[in-house]
This record gives sequence, structure tokens and C-alpha cells, in this order.
Amino acid sequence: MSDMMRAIEISTPGGPEVLTLTQRPMPVPGHGQVVLKVAYAGVNRPDALQRAGAYNPPPGASDLPGLEAAGEVVALGAGVTGLEIGDRVCALLPGGGYAEYVATPAAHCLPIPDGLSLKQAACLPETCFTVWSNVFTRGGLEAGERFLVHGGSSGIGTTAIQLASALGTRVFTTVGSDEKCQACLDLGAERAINYKNEDFVEVLRAEGGANLILDMVGGDYIPRNIKTLADDGRMVHIAFLSGPKAELNFAQIMARRLTVTGSTLRPQSDLAKARIAQDLFEVVWPLIEAGKLAPVMDSEFSLEEAAAAHARMESSGHIGKIVLKVAGDAD
Repeated sequence: MSDMMRAIEISTPGGPEVLTLTQRPMPVPGHGQVVLKVAYAGVNRPDALQRAGAYNPPPGASDLPGLEAAGEVVALGAGVTGLEIGDRVCALLPGGGYAEYVATPAAHCLPIPDGLSLKQAACLPETCFTVWSNVFTRGGLEAGERFLVHGGSSGIGTTAIQLASALGTRVFTTVGSDEKCQACLDLGAERAINYKNEDFVEVLRAEGGANLILDMVGGDYIPRNIKTLADDGRMVHIAFLSGPKAELNFAQIMARRLTVTGSTLRPQSDLAKARIAQDLFEVVWPLIEAGKLAPVMDSEFSLEEAAAAHARMESSGHIGKIVLKVAGDAD
């Protein structure tokens, strides 16, 4: 085995064209880590933010983009239990997924669910970790509640719709085309709102308001979300595609006992991510194996085509997940 590998690096902050094929030394597993031979890597919005210079990797993480992958365990660090050389897993990564090999904590690896390919499994970690921790742990979504997820056709959105629907909640979503509306309805949304010709505030208020909103838009959606919430409602922010600032009347938050919170996944501790992984294995993986949740696949690009994959994602024309095929012999 060579001590060098192919990888995609960010040559300088900028657009998709700054993603450059390069050679890097093979990663070495630290304590509690494994090295994966990457078959497929998921492409996510934080990768594009990092590429643009707006989302630096945490201390000690690889500077290469890529926050999720699926592949085969090829090396074990000291202290690793529960995994063996040759195991096929998908994993949440601190970075480095756009490469032939990547190191990640063993506790952030999950088995490939029965019935799923490596390509499908590579699309699970980033969205499942994010949705579970924000919608169910932080947001406290319960069966029977009204749940509004913005950006329903995104990787996060398609996962949130399926998971919330499978767990017995009423799911509403916003998207930007009739085609995306239909895709969300097919995934289990009760109502899909084309924000170009309908007002989500009016739709949800007619239903009694949203008990929980998962927002990745921010900007002028923030005060509109406040109007949309039912009394005792919760709003969880995970991104700000329209900016992080807004003017708010906090009297509404007090009078109606609203909760406004949010989180980012990448900076959280290894232990926090390991706890999310355990929840996923116990609650979400059985739903996947029962056919109640599956990644919605948009498109596949080769590792060398990473720039085209980013251009596809930033066009917002995609429905579901975009992946990079890293290993030539991947299934």
C-alpha cells in the first residue's frame, strides 16, 4: 500500500473551481480512531462554506473537506473496541472525507444498515446526526406535534421529513418548486408549501401554529418563524442561508413562552457525537432497516469532479443528496 493518497484540497478560498486534486500522506489513526478506505463521500453545505473560507475546521481536524463517508475499516488506533479490520461502516467525520482514506473516531462509525449500499450509507451520517440532535434531542419533537422544516428537498430536509413522519408527527415543509413539493409529499409530508406563491405563516397558523420549526434559512424568515410558532413552540436554527441577523420583538417570546435555540454539529465534542451515534443506532437504524427512512439520492460525481458536485449543490436544483464516488471498485 502506498503511503500517499489522492485527495481534494481547497487551493484558496473561493468558488467550486478552487477544489483541486492533490496527493496527501495517508492518515494515521490516533487513540480511539480508525482509518477508512473511502468508497463514497457525502457532499454537504458546510463543505461549500469551508471552501468559501466561511467555516474553518476545528483544531486538529483535517483541512480537507468532507464530513461523512462510507467505506471499509483498514486500520485501528489504540483503544478501539467494537470494530475490526474489514468492517464496512459509514461515519461522521471531523473533515477529510474528500480523499481515498480518512481517520475518524471509532465511536462515530455506524454499521451499514441492512439493505443499503455503500453509496446510500455515505449519505446518512451528516443528515441523521444533525436531524436527530436538533429535532428530537434539542427540539424535543413528540408524536402528534406540528413540525415545520424549511428546505424540505435538501439532504437535511428529506431526512427530517421521513424521520419525523415515521415517529408520528405532522410534517409541513417549504420548498421552491412544485416538483420539490411533490417529492416532499411522497416522503411523508402532510403539506408542502411552495414559498414562491404561498405564505408558510398563514398555512401553519390556520393549523394552530407549528410546535417546532427547523430553520436553515435565517434572515427575514426569523421573525416570520416567530409568528408561525404555536404557544410554547420551539425554533431550532442549524444554518443561515439568508444571513444570521434579524430584528425581533422579544415580547412575543415572553408572552407565548417560545424557545429559540440552535446548534452546529462539527465543533461539538467527540463524546457528544458518540452519544448521538448511539441514539441513531438504537432508534433510527431500525427504522432504516424497516424501510421507513432512506436517503434520497440526487446525483453522483467522481472524486475528480468535486467542483461540479459543489456547483450542483449551490444551484439548489438538487433534490436529496449528492455524493462523490472515491473508490473505483465501490458498489
